[in-house]
Amino acid sequence: MEIDENSNIHIPKYDGFPPTEKPLGDGYKAGKGNNPADSVFNRVLPNALTAKSDQLFALARKSSLWTLSFGLACCAIEMMSAHASHHDLDRFGVVTWPSPRQADVMIVAGTVVKKMADPIKLLYEQMPDPKWVIAMGSCATNGGPYYKSYSVVMGVDHLIPVDVYVPGCPPRPEALIYGVMQLQEKIKNDANQSFEKESLNANDGEQ
Repeated sequence: MEIDENSNIHIPKYDGFPPTEKPLGDGYKAGKGNNPADSVFNRVLPNALTAKSDQLFALARKSSLWTLSFGLACCAIEMMSAHASHHDLDRFGVVTWPSPRQADVMIVAGTVVKKMADPIKLLYEQMPDPKWVIAMGSCATNGGPYYKSYSVVMGVDHLIPVDVYVPGCPPRPEALIYGVMQLQEKIKNDANQSFEKESLNANDGEQ
């Protein structure tokens, strides 16, 4: 209770409503009176608006990967199983695409013989930037059981750059899914590292 100086009337002091639990989780404060409580948009949206465009593009790209499936041997059977309904790569935003003109990920699954070297390089060059490559299986990684064969390329990375290696002979669909998830993390991390590098360069320039 408080006493007004102009009169002897006792005026109760208002301290606001007692705090209440919000269903939005920890870290949210209850509002007082007509002041609204913290909003999800007030907490999350400013961070998104201050992000670099490259980071936003990376988030979109990693959630919508169009794969050019290059099945060359038995690993292709496991790759098909990963895209089928039981494993359903579509739930990660990964869909197969028959044309390299719109694809951004090449999955090389199987033995790369020397006769297929030129078609692989040609299809890779036809893919638009940015693009990534997954080497699926021992043969695509290092030649596999045909190591040092006269007709086999000792890994597709002798022809084109590889971002993710999926070991196995053949690897199970779960292994390919894990490789795709690692590629998604790589896409996001590369964008974050690029942003940090630009920030450091900008700070050095100001100094």
